[in-house]
Amino acid sequence: MLKSIYHSFTERKRLGKKSFAVLIDPDKVNDHSMVNLIDLAVDAQVDYLLVGGSLVISDYLDECLQLIKRNCNIPTILFPGSPTQVSKYADALLYLSLISGRNAELLIGQHVVSAPVVKKSGLQIMPTGYMVIDGGAPTTVSYISNASPIPADKNEIAMCTALAGEMLGMQLIYMDAGSGAKRPISESMIEKVAQSISVPLIIGGGITEPEKAYLNCKAGADVIVVGNAIEKDASLIKEMAAAVHSVPAKVKA
Repeated sequence: MLKSIYHSFTERKRLGKKSFAVLIDPDKVNDHSMVNLIDLAVDAQVDYLLVGGSLVISDYLDECLQLIKRNCNIPTILFPGSPTQVSKYADALLYLSLISGRNAELLIGQHVVSAPVVKKSGLQIMPTGYMVIDGGAPTTVSYISNASPIPADKNEIAMCTALAGEMLGMQLIYMDAGSGAKRPISESMIEKVAQSISVPLIIGGGITEPEKAYLNCKAGADVIVVGNAIEKDASLIKEMAAAVHSVPAKVKA
């Protein structure tokens, strides 16, 4: 059994170490591409592999996770788009509550339905306050959730939303501009949120260049998640990981 993945999140945050996670959509990979991606991830010393998507219409989720397990020791974390995306072959699950929206189904409704299955899965469960930020393009998340994203220039709304999520007991805050975002989350918004919360802060969506990943970490992100850019060019993994890991550590008291 791996040590608590949440403990690794909080310990790395305490030590000021930034983490890099690759997001894998089971609908967009196969055995061949996965083997190549895993080799690149191991070589780049990727910290976490997030697996999931907004839809996941294929039956490849379990096979994808098993393939990862056979080929590396990188922790696997489910990033589910629906209650059906639960697999015993992962290590942990981001139990997402869409705190940026006002759709009760994604705040608590789907959790009620999925709770018995999640409990039986044996996965490490990490309650996560999920915040969708306007990335300048419609996203699958916004469409399916029927919830408007937080405007990109409303730093105070993002800060108060994240703070409320933490005070409600969320162990992680995940701010996402969405897959294929035209603009990633601004450093000013990341900094505002990071200064207001004490739990680990995950940032994803629209990060296509190593420099942006670096700047996001400097602004206060603890974990950088990249998916879409790597789907287009898997070789970016090494550069992205190097950029994230090069951020000087600032130890928390």
